[in-house]
Amino acid sequence: MSSAVVVDAPGQHRLVAHEPAAPGPGEARVRVHAVGICGSDREVYQGNRPEGYVRYPLTPGHEWSGVVDAVGDGVPASLAGRKVVGEGFRNCQVCDRCHAGETTLCTAGYEETGFTQPGAMATTLVLPARLLHVLPDDADLSAAALLEPAACIAAAALKAEARPGDRVAVVGTGTLGMFAVQFLAAGSPAELLVVGSRDERAALSRQFGATDFKLRGDELPDDFDVVIETAGSASAARTAASLLRRGGRLVLTGIPAAGADGLDPTDLVVRQLEVRTVFGAAPDAWAHAVRVFGAGLLDPAPLVTHEVPLERFAEAIELVGAGDPKVGKVLLRP
Repeated sequence: MSSAVVVDAPGQHRLVAHEPAAPGPGEARVRVHAVGICGSDREVYQGNRPEGYVRYPLTPGHEWSGVVDAVGDGVPASLAGRKVVGEGFRNCQVCDRCHAGETTLCTAGYEETGFTQPGAMATTLVLPARLLHVLPDDADLSAAALLEPAACIAAAALKAEARPGDRVAVVGTGTLGMFAVQFLAAGSPAELLVVGSRDERAALSRQFGATDFKLRGDELPDDFDVVIETAGSASAARTAASLLRRGGRLVLTGIPAAGADGLDPTDLVVRQLEVRTVFGAAPDAWAHAVRVFGAGLLDPAPLVTHEVPLERFAEAIELVGAGDPKVGKVLLRP
């Protein structure tokens, strides 16, 4: 039976019958292969996602992969049958930010698949076809379900502007951190340091291209050209800044709890540090992630540790938040 998860309110969810909807003009319908769970999905379920960035009741799911099984008027028929992933931000396309390619900053207001619009924790998902990115025919769809977080880190890698021979570092060893290691490794750095809070990811970091791994409590260097922070805490941001040489570049991707003590502005000015930030992924970052994945330079598969049926949604949510170092990316299979 076709089914979907519906979160009615924080802590309340149902598994409901799902009737695939016909795509309208400009839309495509995707049969979902897999959908990932991340911290923001836990926020939706627990009720601590910031106001304005969720709308109940909703079907969650913004990290997904699938196959197009129907298209609406105005969409090329050749799209049917193709493996795809898709952008989540439902941008207006007409404001100045959208025209500049900064669709995650759309001035028409925030709308995103899985948060304010129906998500992929269902048998099928209908969305504007313009948001789809076509994958190679031989793409591993379970691995491709991680291309949404990969696209967010692709945005960070583009903003980092690391050059071959730079000394680069990553703070954080979760899914985002491991993607950051792969993107930076592809740029031929002279050194690639990973800093984490636990050493369970040391071997995987090196597998992905890191040249060194240190714990946050270790004595750390302070002469890196570029650092990408992915851990999502104020202390991680401070650690990342401390790794930089004077005039270095910091890219922040994590979102700490509101009101956290952050970076010291005096330190930023005196050392002339450049700070850039990422919230979501614009089309250029998505295209970059899909290209790198298609070229075999991005390998999400080792990050997936669990694949469970859609019916085990609540169990999967708890699994993601249990803090077990053996739990990596959890996928639901509708």
